[in-house]
Amino acid sequence: MGGTVSQPCLEFLGVTGDEEALYRRLLRQGVSDDHDQVADEDADTADTTDGAADGPEAKTDDGTADRLVELGLATRNHTGVLRPVAPARAVEHLIDNRLDALQEELEQAVRTSGVVESLQQERKTAPARRPPEEAPVIQQIEGMDAVRAVIDELTFFARSESLTTNPTGIISRESADFSRPIDLRILRRGVRMRTLMAAPALDDRATMSYLHELAGKGAEIRISHQPLERMIICDRSAALTPLDPAHTARGALLIREPGLVATLVALFDRMWAMAQELPTPDDEPPTEIERRILKTLYTADKDESGARDLGISVRTYRKHVASLMARLQATNRFQAALLAQERGWL
Repeated sequence: MGGTVSQPCLEFLGVTGDEEALYRRLLRQGVSDDHDQVADEDADTADTTDGAADGPEAKTDDGTADRLVELGLATRNHTGVLRPVAPARAVEHLIDNRLDALQEELEQAVRTSGVVESLQQERKTAPARRPPEEAPVIQQIEGMDAVRAVIDELTFFARSESLTTNPTGIISRESADFSRPIDLRILRRGVRMRTLMAAPALDDRATMSYLHELAGKGAEIRISHQPLERMIICDRSAALTPLDPAHTARGALLIREPGLVATLVALFDRMWAMAQELPTPDDEPPTEIERRILKTLYTADKDESGARDLGISVRTYRKHVASLMARLQATNRFQAALLAQERGWL
């Protein structure tokens, strides 16, 4: 029994037929120097598939291209040139968009239902509890699990501003996995997020990747070359500082005393004023091994030979190549080498 096999579509990820058609055209062309050229190809394709497209209806309007950039399926430089984002990254963007929308919907439902407040009332039924007005303005929180619970609660109810510092400058995978849903939740609500990172962040690729992820969502991030004091401040009304800065796992102090919180805010603002802006991904030069790998993209015809020339495993070689292509927004390896040369990396 004959027939053609239909190709998978992106509709279930929130992409319309016109948007997907333009993205597929871009993937085939690699780059679009002229948007009309892409639109014309769409028209030609429509003519051959259904025979009904003719005139303006067969063309892709500029709004579709803008939507592709908004969805994370393409990028546009200052001259208007469209480049397709690599398929794996593009689909990841679409999944993130859908998850963000779903999480925002659920969080809105939680806020309007009052379920959190209702559950908190259950903890207030303990006997011999002090009235709210007598609650301590400085509270000692012991253990990392308890500290994380306090952080989650503080940030959930943050409404205007979140200030944080990271004196080590390094965000581990575990910390990033814990912080990501909290940070993205804050940013989706329109809360202003300012984060200060110590200088070692500049040399840690994983940390910089996470920081750029947050910056892309609206976070303000700076790098400090001066010592930082660890703190989290929400809405300038509550602050969290470590019991022992040298051993943060011991616990923290939750401070609600207005004078002390104001002092910590002033300290944060001084550290912020002395820090530098977060470098953009394009500003980050390649490491020495990355520079050597870029050079092999000109000379090595296979990954195995490139890895052998550098004395590294094929798996490591391919991992570096994939990372470089993503940073350069290149659709193939030869293009990555050309773009690296344009930026003066070679």
